[in-house]
Amino acid sequence: MRLAWLTGSLAIGLLLAVLALQVPRPAPADAPPSAFSAGRALADVNEIARAPHPLGSAEHARVQAFLLSRMEGLGLQTSTQRGPISRGAARYLRQMGGDPAAADYMAVNLIGVLPGRNPELPAVALMAHYDTVPMSAGAADDSAGVAAVLEAVRAIRARGPAARTLVVLLTDAEEIGLDGARIFWGGHPLRDRIGAVVNLEARGGGGRAMMFETGRGNAQTIDLLARVAGRVDGGVTSNSLAAFVYEMMPNGTDFTVPRDRGVQGLNLAFIGRPEQYHAAVSTPEALDPGSVQHIGSQALEAADALLRTPELPVRTGDAVYADLFGRAVVAHPPALGWGVLAGAALLLGFAVWRARARAGLDLADIGRGAVDGLWFLSTGLVLAQAVRLLGGPMAARAESADAYYVLLARLPWLEAGVAAALLALVLVLVGGRRRLDRRWLAGGVALVAVAAMVYGGFDPVLAGAGGVAAGLSAFPGLSARSAWGGWSGLIALVLVLGAAAQAAAPATAFLLLWPGLLAAAAAGLAATLDPGLTRWPSLASAALAAVVGVGMDLPGALALLALLAAMLLRPMEPGVGMRRALLVAAAAVLVLGSAASLTARFVEPMTPPAAPEA
Repeated sequence: MRLAWLTGSLAIGLLLAVLALQVPRPAPADAPPSAFSAGRALADVNEIARAPHPLGSAEHARVQAFLLSRMEGLGLQTSTQRGPISRGAARYLRQMGGDPAAADYMAVNLIGVLPGRNPELPAVALMAHYDTVPMSAGAADDSAGVAAVLEAVRAIRARGPAARTLVVLLTDAEEIGLDGARIFWGGHPLRDRIGAVVNLEARGGGGRAMMFETGRGNAQTIDLLARVAGRVDGGVTSNSLAAFVYEMMPNGTDFTVPRDRGVQGLNLAFIGRPEQYHAAVSTPEALDPGSVQHIGSQALEAADALLRTPELPVRTGDAVYADLFGRAVVAHPPALGWGVLAGAALLLGFAVWRARARAGLDLADIGRGAVDGLWFLSTGLVLAQAVRLLGGPMAARAESADAYYVLLARLPWLEAGVAAALLALVLVLVGGRRRLDRRWLAGGVALVAVAAMVYGGFDPVLAGAGGVAAGLSAFPGLSARSAWGGWSGLIALVLVLGAAAQAAAPATAFLLLWPGLLAAAAAGLAATLDPGLTRWPSLASAALAAVVGVGMDLPGALALLALLAAMLLRPMEPGVGMRRALLVAAAAVLVLGSAASLTARFVEPMTPPAAPEA
């Protein structure tokens, strides 16, 4: 029975995760006038993305004229703004094969204004860039964003006059250094009138559009996003961890410029089908219409809400937030994370108290369960890195921009390979790592860690993880001896890690604290219904927690996510008779994951660098 609960909850949880990643159905061209229609937007994408249109090209001029005509047709008061590009931008464009001299080293922003009923109120801007790199027609990056802005303007007008003025800003020269945005926000007369921005971007040709960046002090902005989530086709995808990680990265978009000026807003992008990023294959035919529907619907509902709200969001405190299955946004102040932690700790304490009295749980076994978690996390880091490297070197070691784009195209294969490898590790933990020969396991983990660092470069984190994993593998007696010990030990470890995250970076702590609270609640319920974990009510509560937790589309390190999955699945470990079968299944899944990562090399081969001329 335990095996049925284990496989059933894992399968349903993975199914929910897959469903949560689906894009909405694209609305046809005859959709109601007040709704966003990917069918209507794609007509503009087809026109804009006929061919690459980098700054200075003839296609760039054609697209300019087309967009100005479309903006005028939508009833916008149009104008242009010219400004010089930087020397670095000109140099970068030449390196990619463009000609900045053909544009007289000038960028041209296209600006449209839809006046509101009260011109004294701060305005709202919809922003996207219309230039491309020389090697791509940019159907996704950012023709889809531009077309979505135009379609959103049409729908906003169909909904009736708004109190606030709408500014449409189609920037130039984004691909060579955000110069168009800097020109506008550096001195255009409208810049100081704008109180909020919705920016549209892409780094691929499909997938759900994620809201991955806001202005600083975003609590009120997230409140607005939560209010419109139910009106968005397909719901919203966003969380504070993604925003935290993105801010740590060197990347930037046009939204970076107003954000640094203190303007509130939302930055949206889809990143699926990464092989289309800055590539010749980014054509209108290859673009996912559902992705256009998703990003456009979010842009429409967010912009419309901003235009009609009595008060625009202002900088206050930052919120901790995440979407639930893409259908709702839950947010709370960072300090509330301590309350979540306390609640989870109390529930876990109750479960341990009941299990000690009714099921013979001892504190030493809880400690062994926590050690299991440390072994899992450290081994998972080593295994994930090794399987990832089967698909090619890390992006940081790519020898050229072309190599970077090839690695990006391989990403879906690499993610599938790593996910399968970590699923195999979950099966090992649930099936009982004590059955594995400690000498082979410790030696194998150490060998894999060394090989990964030889090929991928020395990494102190990987070296430390390899040492911990090999050391713990040499002592299988430290593994938990009961389901309750393994389960409560994993929950305790996750809560300790959550406390560390809450203290260091509260925006990231929900990744650990929310699933920890879920697991602790399931443990408390199971301890009340059936402390022995033998009858269906206790297993059902654990299975329900696993379905919800595994099904959540939570970002972060895949090894850490796998630890959360293991925590939720641990109470459903099968009997001794099924452990061998689970270990065999784990080996098969690991082989499949490694094969998937290797397959990426053949599906997306790396072109060898050209030999230098004699």
